[in-house]
Amino acid sequence: MKDWHSVLVSPNTSLNEAIATLDKGALRIVLVVDKQNKLLGTLTDGDVRRALMAKASLDKPVAEVMCDQPQVARSEWTRDRILSVMERSELLQLPVVDENGCLVGLETLHGLLERNTINNPVFLMAGGFGTRLRPLTYECPKPMLKVGEKPILELILESFVASGFHRFFISTHYLPDQIRDYFGDGQRWGVSIQYVHEDEPLGTGGALGLLPKSELDLPIVMMNGDLLTTLDYRSLLDFHDQNPSVATMCVREFEYQVPYGVVQCKGDFVEGMTEKPIQKYFINAGIYVVSPELAASVKEHQRVDMPTLLENAMARGDKVTMFPVHEYWLDVGRMNDFQRAQDEYAGEVS
Repeated sequence: MKDWHSVLVSPNTSLNEAIATLDKGALRIVLVVDKQNKLLGTLTDGDVRRALMAKASLDKPVAEVMCDQPQVARSEWTRDRILSVMERSELLQLPVVDENGCLVGLETLHGLLERNTINNPVFLMAGGFGTRLRPLTYECPKPMLKVGEKPILELILESFVASGFHRFFISTHYLPDQIRDYFGDGQRWGVSIQYVHEDEPLGTGGALGLLPKSELDLPIVMMNGDLLTTLDYRSLLDFHDQNPSVATMCVREFEYQVPYGVVQCKGDFVEGMTEKPIQKYFINAGIYVVSPELAASVKEHQRVDMPTLLENAMARGDKVTMFPVHEYWLDVGRMNDFQRAQDEYAGEVS
């Protein structure tokens, strides 16, 4: 997003001052907010022209001439969704607000269309057996099961491509030819795809040891091939870059309600009771950013799961950070999850 802080004004700002801010900010928009940063309205070139044509006084508060019901984007929207809204409504700017209506950013059409290519490699883990989805996976690898009209793995690939990624590695094991034949070298999507094959299952982290070490020059975004999410991968990489660590683990908040009343006690005495309390935990979301150094530490054909790899790194004194995922996220691991994906995912990405 562009730096939008320079175009913030209060509702009592004069139209004359707002025009000066509009010219200086060079974003062709002024954002009118209250003291809590709640978006009250916007002022664009068109609003100014209409006010001047109506012979409005330049001393008039901007609140009297602003658009007080501007179109906005929500902070959890994907880049594609924001771009679609802007193109459909012929907008050059779109304020971004949180669930409380507070301003958190500003997207511009120019900025969205000119985002740079991301050179970080993406490693998609697609070798699992999908035993919990049998009989669907007897003759089809789980990442190739279709949600709507496309395989899960294609939806994942396209979400990364839309964000600017172009270097992909895919690990295979179970029915690998179906994956290789479908995706090929990635030319159909305008990207590069290379494959590594696990002769024997190596765990969720072991396939890192099969990657060509000479090509691991940047942090690697690593993701299970059975996940559907609208996660902002750019924000994930930005977070990792701003918080130096050997790895960043994406986490998801999970709630569990105890179905009984929980008793607090001390010795033989009851000190309190809580009826059906809700416990909250962060769970592993199956998406990581892994430093080249950590990836290179995994030996070829070494069997290791990602949690173990990260625990060993922390035991050595290395830092591992976590990145909470608030966007849509679904692990398509069981039959009811697969059905949920059919019902939900298309609506989430539209």
